[in-house]
Amino acid sequence: MTYVTYYYYKYFTRVNPLPCLFPFPLIDIFPYVYLWFNGDIISFVDYCYEKYGDIYEVYGSVRSIILCRGEYLDDFSSNNTHEMKFRNCQGAEELGLQGKGLSLNNDYKSWMFNHHFFNQAILSPRFTTEAIDQTNKLFNELEIYWSKLFLKEEIIKENKNKLDFSEWFCHYTNDIIFKLLTGKRSYSMAAYFDTLNDEKYEGQSARFKDSVKLTQGLRKLFVEYTIFFVIPPFIRHYVPFFKNKADEVLKSMEFINQRLNAIIKSRREEIEKTPLDEPLPHDMLTSMIIKNTLRDDNYIQTGVEAMRTMSDTEIRINILDGIHTGTYKTANMFSLIVYYIAHNPDVKRKMLNEIENIFQGDKMRPITKDDFYNLRYCEAIVKEVARIHPVVSLLTRYIDKPNKIAKYHWPADTMFLINIKAIHNNDDDWEEPNKFNPDRWMDENFEPKKNSFFMFGGGSRLCPGRKLATIELVCLMALLFRKYEIDLADMNTPIKTSGSLMILSVDLLVEIRLKN
Repeated sequence: MTYVTYYYYKYFTRVNPLPCLFPFPLIDIFPYVYLWFNGDIISFVDYCYEKYGDIYEVYGSVRSIILCRGEYLDDFSSNNTHEMKFRNCQGAEELGLQGKGLSLNNDYKSWMFNHHFFNQAILSPRFTTEAIDQTNKLFNELEIYWSKLFLKEEIIKENKNKLDFSEWFCHYTNDIIFKLLTGKRSYSMAAYFDTLNDEKYEGQSARFKDSVKLTQGLRKLFVEYTIFFVIPPFIRHYVPFFKNKADEVLKSMEFINQRLNAIIKSRREEIEKTPLDEPLPHDMLTSMIIKNTLRDDNYIQTGVEAMRTMSDTEIRINILDGIHTGTYKTANMFSLIVYYIAHNPDVKRKMLNEIENIFQGDKMRPITKDDFYNLRYCEAIVKEVARIHPVVSLLTRYIDKPNKIAKYHWPADTMFLINIKAIHNNDDDWEEPNKFNPDRWMDENFEPKKNSFFMFGGGSRLCPGRKLATIELVCLMALLFRKYEIDLADMNTPIKTSGSLMILSVDLLVEIRLKN
């Protein structure tokens, strides 16, 4: 009774009370999210936006202010720690992510150290060249699997040329990001092919089984880790269903940590055995290990924090961040792109014309860096899909000092959630916001209003992997559509998605045929 009394005393005396659903002690908003919306946080947020408008709150173990207009974000300063994403919380501590990496790091000093490295590495011309090269190589491998499973004449005649597009490209993007990050193959596509192919390869079974286990562990972690941020600790620790889910995520995290630690240890040993005058592999793992050592081309001996070396824990979590954003966000974005192209014939025609003008009917040559920069309409499609159907629907921001935001004065330790979907569809910022129109991005004078477009986040927290994601998506569109006819198996079925804070495309069935 004392706890309940105190809980509601805090609720009814809170600063700047905003409209919200009535909360419950210990279980917070759990009944609304999991009983009304079956755990679908995105639908829950959409409902609240329709009910309460441009600013409201979600009151629970952490009070969160939901901002649904871009101009509300003008008050966030990019020059101080207002750009922090999270406050310290028990969930991040349990996952071992507190103050580490990029995505969930709320330690500004640590975050800046890692962010500087990522920007320096990923935005370099050498990394761009490597990303395009790997996109070409792995697409060639993907075609080999497709030719055996879906493209034989008898298979097409029997109408068995349907494939799960979203599943295939989750494995494809996992392969490419794992290669770019660690220099090693994950064999994710090969393992998935092995599950669909009648012919089994004995010599590869152990390697594929290991790959499948790692892929499953990563998917379990990335799909369900939000349980540690949206479910109150009391429920997560003592309610059997949620306790089991939390325990499964922690078990997946333990397995992934072991695997990544083994990879890091192996690479350290390889580097130590390599003479100083011999070159090292060009991948993120090697760059992180040699950062600010004698093997680093940019090494300068100083006492500055930014010039220290990276610990194995930092390296491991940075790799985990890269796999998360580089696998699922990119794959789901590409699935959405194919869905919207299929439903917009005029857009598809313009895209095919651009591809034809650049490649002149050559369906085999690798895509080059110049091709990537010339595929402007393909990039416009990517941006428009990201605008109308963002794969990440909410951004988090946390202030550690008092500040005035959205016309209200807020105390330190206030958490904000930015409703990207609402901002991307605001009539004041976009002409015909509900219309899928890539042409809006082709106007050389067009520039989205400030804080109206968050394809890769915003402020100093802008995603360092934005260039890599754009390279993959644009190049994949050209590789796919210059050679294949891609049609949805059922044009009347809306795209199926799952997930909580990040949208996951599932069961996107397409029919595939070689062009004449």
